[in-house]
Amino acid sequence: MGTEWVTPPDLRGRQRADRMFRTLGGLITFYDWLTAAFAHRPPIRRVDRDLNLVVDEVRVEAQDVRSLRLVAAGGGEVPSWQPGSHLDVLLPSGRCRQYSLCGDPADRSSYRIAVRRIADGGGGSRELHDSIGTGSALTGRGPRNAFPYVDAPGYLFIAGGIGITPILPMVKHAAAAGAPWQLVYTGRSRTSMPFLDELTALDAARVRIRPYDEYGFPATGAELLEYAPAGATVYCCAPPTMIANVRRDRPASAAAALHFERFTTPPIVGGAPFEIELRRSKRVLTVPADRSALDVIRSTAPNVAYSCQQGFCGTCRTRVIAGEVEHRDRVLTDRERTDTMTICVSRGRGGRIVLDR
Repeated sequence: MGTEWVTPPDLRGRQRADRMFRTLGGLITFYDWLTAAFAHRPPIRRVDRDLNLVVDEVRVEAQDVRSLRLVAAGGGEVPSWQPGSHLDVLLPSGRCRQYSLCGDPADRSSYRIAVRRIADGGGGSRELHDSIGTGSALTGRGPRNAFPYVDAPGYLFIAGGIGITPILPMVKHAAAAGAPWQLVYTGRSRTSMPFLDELTALDAARVRIRPYDEYGFPATGAELLEYAPAGATVYCCAPPTMIANVRRDRPASAAAALHFERFTTPPIVGGAPFEIELRRSKRVLTVPADRSALDVIRSTAPNVAYSCQQGFCGTCRTRVIAGEVEHRDRVLTDRERTDTMTICVSRGRGGRIVLDR
């Protein structure tokens, strides 16, 4: 004999359970299942992307230029990289600077960077020259690539001074691939230009060395572009004036494309004055049309963190409390731009912006 269970009526005489309570019961059941499913899930851990490096060798490459060979502190391989990549280097002082990798990408045992000592610079190059030697420990991050090498039918490489560092691995890659290439390398004098022997050993006929003390006034963009193979891609790393000249004259040359990277702060184009309110510091600063927010803020807060000053590293990112920002960076996502700005290149769009500083 079977037994049939009948749900007793509720207080209102209804035979079925109230719909709202059925829904609530389902949600509670689902929550219990979800809690049980994730009860033993390991906690999320922050990924440590720092590279513990040691200076294995220091070499003088030219006047005021030294190269550093960096190896993993615990031995083993370093992360891979491609021509055009740079490494963030955190110095013992707390400064963070970017240096192009100028060694061999196939050599996973080490990195090589080269640094020109700038006496009146921000202090990073002086620290690497004066305080860092063989056996010194450094922290790296990356490598990252904001100047990628791409396959092309031919290449013209243009380097000015220390701008040879990202160009050197590109030249070697093009030479190894058998691609048509030419290099024009300028500088104050031969004694100030690193890696001359390394470059001419590749193919002296393709390397044009143009020191200013031998050729006089720096070459125009048109003169530099004369060496471009037909349909070539141009890679240029040089001072802002040289880059501007190459950009202006490239359309009239045989070259089909241009990629460039600055190693100094880019000029401010189309800037307009605006105000910055530093909420925590309770200060209001005026940023002129020809200065960056970072530059002005550093005049009152010299310890503000910054690095590339070109909008691609994100070191100087700052939370925006109020105001409209004209974003000029190459690092923030659209979501991040809703409440963050890179103060090295981005600007207020009229009026005043309020920063969490």
